[in-house]
Amino acid sequence: MDLIQLLDYAGVAVFAATGALAASRKELDLIGFVFLAGVTGTGGGTLRDLVLGVPVFWVENHIYIIVCAVIAVLVFFAAPLVEYRYRLLLWLDAAGLAAYSVLGAAKGLEASGSAIVALVTGMLTATFGGVLRDVLAGEPSVLLRPEVYVTAALVGAGVFTVADLAGAEGAVAALIAVTAAFLVRGGALGFGWTIPRYRSRPGRPPEELE
Repeated sequence: MDLIQLLDYAGVAVFAATGALAASRKELDLIGFVFLAGVTGTGGGTLRDLVLGVPVFWVENHIYIIVCAVIAVLVFFAAPLVEYRYRLLLWLDAAGLAAYSVLGAAKGLEASGSAIVALVTGMLTATFGGVLRDVLAGEPSVLLRPEVYVTAALVGAGVFTVADLAGAEGAVAALIAVTAAFLVRGGALGFGWTIPRYRSRPGRPPEELE
């Protein structure tokens, strides 16, 4: 199993764990755990494959679904032992984002040969599962948190794409890119890193519009 394949399984497993942790915060039953874990673990990759027009990964290989179900059961029994579950969810999400940003970029490059497509598929793969998780669980979306999030996915996808096009070995490019993405997202969680945000100004009074 090469590093890219390992990242695929790791990304699914870690995101599935975040879905199951979200289910624990909502005190769902075991089926709810499995459902949220499955949607979160496979959501980003499903969107990626649909955009690229390739067979959906978990339809071709059912092991991914089994991985999500096993992780959900483990979290169902282990979650009561974790005191700060939302904090753990965010850090696991950071790990999944790092792995999936690189995997998505690799699959985008393989399918299209385009650096732009690789950046987009890397970003979509890394973020969409977390968005689905938060929407279904009624949690504040990670996209709306002030810390850097999508930018970290773009960093991972961008570093891998540049390294790959420069001729770096796949495993080396993937390792560097995963590390870069995780450091950016981890720095955002640990130190509150942000990028400048839009600041609205008061609207003009109606008389000035005449």
